[in-house]
Amino acid sequence: MKSVLSTLAGVLALAAFAVAPAMAQEKEIIVYNAQHKSLAEEWVKAFTEETGIKVTLRNGGDSEFSNQIVAEGAASPADVFLTENSPAMTLVEQAGLFAPVNPDTLALVPKEYQPSSGKWLGIAARSTVFAYDKTKLNADQLPKSLLDLADASWKGRWGASPAGADFQAIVSALLQLKGEEATAAWLKAMKENFKPFKGNGTVMKAVNAGEIEGGVIYHYYWFGDQAKTGENSKNVELHYFRNEDPGAFVSVSGGGVLASSKHPEEAQAFLKWIAGKGGQAVLRDGTSFEYAVGNGEAANSKLVPLADLQAPKIDPATLNSKKVTDLMTAAGLL
Repeated sequence: MKSVLSTLAGVLALAAFAVAPAMAQEKEIIVYNAQHKSLAEEWVKAFTEETGIKVTLRNGGDSEFSNQIVAEGAASPADVFLTENSPAMTLVEQAGLFAPVNPDTLALVPKEYQPSSGKWLGIAARSTVFAYDKTKLNADQLPKSLLDLADASWKGRWGASPAGADFQAIVSALLQLKGEEATAAWLKAMKENFKPFKGNGTVMKAVNAGEIEGGVIYHYYWFGDQAKTGENSKNVELHYFRNEDPGAFVSVSGGGVLASSKHPEEAQAFLKWIAGKGGQAVLRDGTSFEYAVGNGEAANSKLVPLADLQAPKIDPATLNSKKVTDLMTAAGLL
């Protein structure tokens, strides 16, 4: 009996030894995701199918997660941070919490869609637009510049969602391009002229319903609605400011690997996959209608090509979310 028990114990020990390495080799990363949930889920599904690396998504907002990561510091459980807009990435970068992006990953994306620091990477982009009521305005009546909306003639006629990270990124670009004095003056005039809404989609709905004649949003809300029923955009057209105007700002969605990541190789692999052909194909062929930014990667065929937007040249690392919120608070917008 003693011999049988001894043999059984030996078998169990061998089994435990065999299982332990297998468990140790299981690959899984945690992603703090401030991108649209549906887009991130498409990325994760395709990435895991291709690589076998599991991904747990925790969904939230740009500012929410960037401040959380800074508070967590080296104890953050996250391996990767994805955003809708770049100022949240800059906040984490300035806190020294990103690992450098691998050079072969940086090489996948043009310089204008990544910060000069190389601490994170552009993974998608969205264009600022003026969504307008085509039943009330024609081309000659549209603002030539974002700055024109400060004119008293626009009082009560346009809207925006100032509390969101989307609009604050646009103001960040205005600050970088025109300086603090001009930005403060524009925000003061905005407070007098505009109507506030919560969310870009709500701004577009208000334009469609005739509540306002136009609104500053990102392009993909219109394209997304048009691809469904069009019920919230049937009276709406998009005006692109172009001419390197602040209103032609293209906001870069970012991805970065945290320096505290417990799985840095898998985290870097995930970021490289998103910036590469697999992740950019999801943007091209899917229903997010955000721009692909990878070298040689085409955007969704329904979108105005990035090259035709004539966006201003801005280093994403220079966009200052703290200064923007201070200025917007001083203007009474937050």
